[in-house]
Amino acid sequence: MLELIKQPWPWYVAGALIGLTVPYLLLVGNKTFGISSSLRHLCAACMPANIKFFSYDWRKEAWNLFFVGGIIAGAFIAGHFLMTGAPVELAEPTAEYLASKGITDNSRLLPSELFSWEQLFTLRGLIFFVVGGFMVGFGTRYAGGCTSGHAIMGLSSLQWPSLVATISFMIGGIVMTWFILPHLLTL
Repeated sequence: MLELIKQPWPWYVAGALIGLTVPYLLLVGNKTFGISSSLRHLCAACMPANIKFFSYDWRKEAWNLFFVGGIIAGAFIAGHFLMTGAPVELAEPTAEYLASKGITDNSRLLPSELFSWEQLFTLRGLIFFVVGGFMVGFGTRYAGGCTSGHAIMGLSSLQWPSLVATISFMIGGIVMTWFILPHLLTL
């Protein structure tokens, strides 16, 4: 059984399991799937200030905090106990392209040439971590949710704003990958 968990699952199995999360949450307790709202719940629970955005009964959504805690615990378990030690498999053109930009550490999910403490204090690190983090947070708030909330929950419940948000996420990802990232990798 443990060997089954260690192996990558086909997209049609993993995707179906993620997709079944939506009707399960709706049937069990009329809950919606999304990760970014958990940060709001956490702030509402921890901030004693009387800020209108955080003034609501966050306890009704406490299940979401347990859900995110489960994701964190699952990631820890997978990263420390279920790793096979095999390097991350990249498509050959992707590996060649990254090598041409000086990124050769393809043994991990996050290459050390981009994501390390040393890189944090460079211009590229500032852009990737600080500017990128701000843009993700701002975009999530501006769009009214994150990619998982819109693309999984919103589309499955046929919400028009989620379709617009998901299309915008895809266009933004394509523009970033093809037009902006190549310049950032040369910094």
